[in-house]
Amino acid sequence: MTRAPGRRAVLTLPALTLPGLTLPALLTGREASAEAEWPSRPVRLLIPFPPGQATDTMLRLLADELSRRWPQRVVVENRAGGAGVVGTDAGARAAPDGYTLLASTSGTHGINPSVIPNLPYDAEADFAYITTVFTVPLVIVAHPSFAPRTVAELVAAARQAPGAINYGSGGPGTSQHMAAEMFAHQAGVRLTHVPYRGSGPAVADLLAGNIPMMFDSVASALPHVQAGRIRALGVTSAARAPQLPEVPSIGETLSGYVAIGWGGLCAPAGTPEPILRRVNAEVTSLLRDPAFAARMQQMGGTPAPQEMAEAGAFVRAEIAKWRAVARTANVRLGG
Repeated sequence: MTRAPGRRAVLTLPALTLPGLTLPALLTGREASAEAEWPSRPVRLLIPFPPGQATDTMLRLLADELSRRWPQRVVVENRAGGAGVVGTDAGARAAPDGYTLLASTSGTHGINPSVIPNLPYDAEADFAYITTVFTVPLVIVAHPSFAPRTVAELVAAARQAPGAINYGSGGPGTSQHMAAEMFAHQAGVRLTHVPYRGSGPAVADLLAGNIPMMFDSVASALPHVQAGRIRALGVTSAARAPQLPEVPSIGETLSGYVAIGWGGLCAPAGTPEPILRRVNAEVTSLLRDPAFAARMQQMGGTPAPQEMAEAGAFVRAEIAKWRAVARTANVRLGG
């Protein structure tokens, strides 16, 4: 028995002969035919979060368009649970035949490997990365009663009173929490984390004035900012967000600070390369289409097409970045 990428075991067959052909040659021909006919049945897209979450919304938009372009439908299956672990592990264990695709995210494939011990999947070995689909910056948002009006004023206030400023998040190890920890480390300040069971309750307490600030996704915060219920101090992307062009990036004050949320597309390791390349070509072409990009931007995301090698390198860099943050802030979930 030999090991295939990830955890799947593959039986190595002897080269049994038939007239003029070996069994491996027959299998190769059969596999080539299957790849040429792909997709000959519906393709499953696993999303490791419940319906309505940002990754679900963006990837459903993609799945709907691919279903119109491909001869078979792309069927979305939500497999939520355990901070995305349940669905992501199911994707890693799926047959690598091109009929299961998986949403990869900054949480499941960037942060989880560093904060969840005994993770059942290997984010680097168990997946073939196809492309990042979208990025979603976070934004520091504050209650109108919060005195600091800019990132610089926030840093100054935190330095004057170490640990006195509370911030909310959707829970330990979330992108909101980790972005705030990275901010505190780079700014040389100490903030106090107030974790909630999901970002919804945290936003509700922010709107009520029970917490002064939090890092939230632009997509979630935008309606409240536009209505004047909260104020935006700075976005976490390298450049200003198109949805909030008047709000500076945090990097304009803290040089080099970038902490984006993202969602991408991957497949179980061992999925045939021709299928992966075809999916990459068609998805990236769609992401570069101005009309499709505009629809995604209206939902709070920015299309982020990549070549496959670039996508893999991006995920590895994200894992390394969040591993450093987790060690510095001593973030570890569970046992």
